[in-house]
Parts: sequence; C-alpha cells; structure tokens
Amino acid sequence: MRTENWLPIGFELPDGAHCGKASRGGSDWQIVETEGGGRALLVNVDLAARWIESGLVEEQELRAFSFGSAAFCEVSCGPGQILAPTLDCRSPDTESEALAFAMAFRATRDIDPQSPLQDGIYVEKLSRLLPTYVAASGMDDDVVVGTWLTGGAQVSAKSFRQLRDMLSWMGPEQLRDVVTAAGFAVKELMPTVPTSPAANSTSGAEASSSMAQGGTFQYAGDGLAKIFRGPFKLSGRPELEAFFNEHVVDIIVHQKRYKALGVGFPAAVVLHGPPGCGKTFAVEQLIEYLGWPSFQIDASSVASPYIHETSKKVAEVFEKAIQNSPSVLVIDEMEAFLADRGMGGGGSHHRVEEVAEFLRRIPEASANEVLIVAMTNRIDMIDSAIMRRGRFDHVIKVDYASAEEVLALLGKLLETLPKDGTVDPTTLAEQLAGRPLSDVVFIVREGSRRAAKAGAEKLGQAFLLAAMDEACSRTGDEPARRIGFV
Repeated sequence: MRTENWLPIGFELPDGAHCGKASRGGSDWQIVETEGGGRALLVNVDLAARWIESGLVEEQELRAFSFGSAAFCEVSCGPGQILAPTLDCRSPDTESEALAFAMAFRATRDIDPQSPLQDGIYVEKLSRLLPTYVAASGMDDDVVVGTWLTGGAQVSAKSFRQLRDMLSWMGPEQLRDVVTAAGFAVKELMPTVPTSPAANSTSGAEASSSMAQGGTFQYAGDGLAKIFRGPFKLSGRPELEAFFNEHVVDIIVHQKRYKALGVGFPAAVVLHGPPGCGKTFAVEQLIEYLGWPSFQIDASSVASPYIHETSKKVAEVFEKAIQNSPSVLVIDEMEAFLADRGMGGGGSHHRVEEVAEFLRRIPEASANEVLIVAMTNRIDMIDSAIMRRGRFDHVIKVDYASAEEVLALLGKLLETLPKDGTVDPTTLAEQLAGRPLSDVVFIVREGSRRAAKAGAEKLGQAFLLAAMDEACSRTGDEPARRIGFV
C-alpha cells in the first residue's frame, strides 16, 4: 500500500538532506528516500520524546524541525546504513551486518527490556531498534532476531540448527557469534551429515530400524540433507504422533522411494477440535522436530479492512514459504479466512476472493515442498471446496484427552520437577480425563506455584489437588473467577 508523504518532495531537512518519496510509515513515523541513495526517519515529537525519555536515543541525535503547524524530529542515514522496520528488512549480506543488528538488539534490550520490537524500526546509525509501541503484545525476542536474520521466516534464534540451515553462507562459529551477541545462548551446533557412499547406501529397512530404536538417520532428499534423532514424539497424543510419523516423517525420510511411486511430498493437513486440546502445541513440536522455517497465516498478521489487501498478504506469505522450502506453513483459525462462501453477509464478495486465493495457492505450495497444516475449532464453517481431497487430504480431529493421554502428558510435565512420594499421576489422570490438555498444563503449573508459595522444596499431591479443585474446566458453563467490587 502506498505511503503518502508528510513533506513535499525536495523539502530540505535540518541536516541538508532533501526528501524523496516515502517508502514505509506508520501513524507516528515515516521513512523517506533522500538523494544519493540515503534514507531519513521522520517521527512526530511525541514519539521522539518517548524514545528520549526511555534513554533509547540522546536528544542531540534527533534534529527537530517544523512544517507548517506540525513539529517533527529526524535522523538521516547514508546509503550504506540500514534503516527499515524490524520485520520488513532483507536478510543480511555479511557477518558484520548481522553482528551490527545483533548488537543493536542487545543494546536496545539493555535499556528497554519490555517494549515489543516486532513493530520497531532498526536504525543502524544509532545501533538501536526503536519501538513504535503499536503492537498489543510482543513477539518473543528470539523470534524477532531469527525473523530479521532470515529475511522474513519466523525462526527462533534459539533453534540454532534450523537457523544455520537457512543461513548456509555463514559458518557455524560466525553464526554463533551473532546469536550470542544478541543475548541468546547457543547450546548446540549443526551435526555433520555423513557423506560417504556407505552412509548414503543405507536401505529403507535399516533407516526405519534406526528410527524405531531412537538412533540417527538421514533422509535422502534432493540436496536437503537432514539428520533426525529417532521418531517424532508427542507426549499425551499417541494417535496424532503416529499419524505424523506415518504421513509426514516417513515420506520425508524415504523421499526417493515415495517419489518413485508418485508421492512427492506430505499432503496438507487440517487439525480440528475444541480449544485447548493441543492442536497448536502439536504443530509447534512438529516444526521443531523438522527444523524447517515456518510461516503463519492468522487474523492478526494478514487480515485487513481494505479491499484486496488480505488476499495480497496471503499471497505474500505463500511466496515466502515457497522461497524458503522445504518449510511449514501454518494456517491458524482457518475459519476466519476460509468460511463457506455461501454463508453470505456484507463482505461475502471479499471472502470469495480470499478463498479463491487459498484454492490456488495450496496445491502450488505443496508441489514446492511446503507442508501446510491448518487448525480450526469450527470445521463445520469451512468452505467445502477447501476441504476436498487434493487440497487437504487429511482431516484429523484432536479431541479432549483420555486418561491414558493425560497420564502420558503428566509424566512428561512432572519428569523434571522435584516431587515427593505422594504425587500420584494415575489418580490425577483419571480426574482430568475428558478435559483440554491445557487444563493439565495449568494444574501442574498452579500446583508448583502453590508449593513454592508455601515454602515447600518439593511438589506434593496436595498442591496438585488444590489446584484442580480451584481450576474448574472452562468447557462448560461454570462461572468465571471474579476479582473486584460487586
């Protein structure tokens, strides 16, 4: 969308630079081109004052000026200095460029540890990321750094192996320097993939055996060498775990075998079911296991009130996923975009356009090694054209957990916690059966909080039962907890 200039073309700024066209902007700031390939950041005085008051910039670093009755501040940058929105930058070309961003990020967080930075502005000249205070909630810092380094892929800087796969031009030691400069610990380096003929001649049966035994195996993709250590694991969801291992992981591991029989890439999947039953967690675990860059389409990132804008943003996300394939594209709350076109309503003609964009893009993305996973709580609302086979081959219901599934999740959650002999996961699982897995996670966390508050060194069954008594399930009509005056 075009950004209207605040200032006339050719307007002389306080440092002598002359304004060109505006390239990016928000309600309180604007980036304009200047002669010679430079750029200038224009901000209103209120936003500038907030940066100065927080200590992110010095007052003398911003030049004040006025245009008519409006008052602004500006900072000009040369053609070799990056000035752009944090998540709208190209990926770095050199290690020094990546280090400069990492150090700017760390310097910003040392001064302002809380303000969201995904909506900020990276000013290399000031070695700062300047927040615009627009985002309602913050993207995790590690994802902000990873997204900038990869040029748009939402990859965590903590997922070092995944990051290195995408930044192959940078050596592991150099990449580790960048990640640690941003303030994150690096716990592992990418393992070396065996390249000997013997390693590459492993039969499918041997690879499957290694996988079943939890060993290391390599899938024979087309130049997409990857090491997995054992099968995909999903605590508390054995059936969903088995589905992903059979219909996703095995196809990736034995890619050549499947291709020979006409199965090129894992088909798109829909996960549906009540809220809190682990759909999002399952997808996050699969992404972490695969180690591929991930992209997301949801209402907060692509929905727009402007005509054609939502379809345009959807297309851009698909393009990024294809450019960074193999990758994972997650469509969250798919009913927001893919509701039945026959439902009508004032904006139905726009919905038709959005659904048509998905209809075109989903097969294209799958053909280009993009694994598409969609999630919804309202499968009944989804347009039938989207749900037919060939777009989403698999529709999996993720329902409330059984006692066995709850017990498996409890075992995982309690595994690393200090606990006394009274803790009985079996009894807890029987009482939590039929409730969302998010309730199980909450009760363990709430029980641990109660134990810490009481000064206990270990978690006991009494704390978990007390947490369960207070935390009634939210799947029914139970009244919500109220705080305040009535």
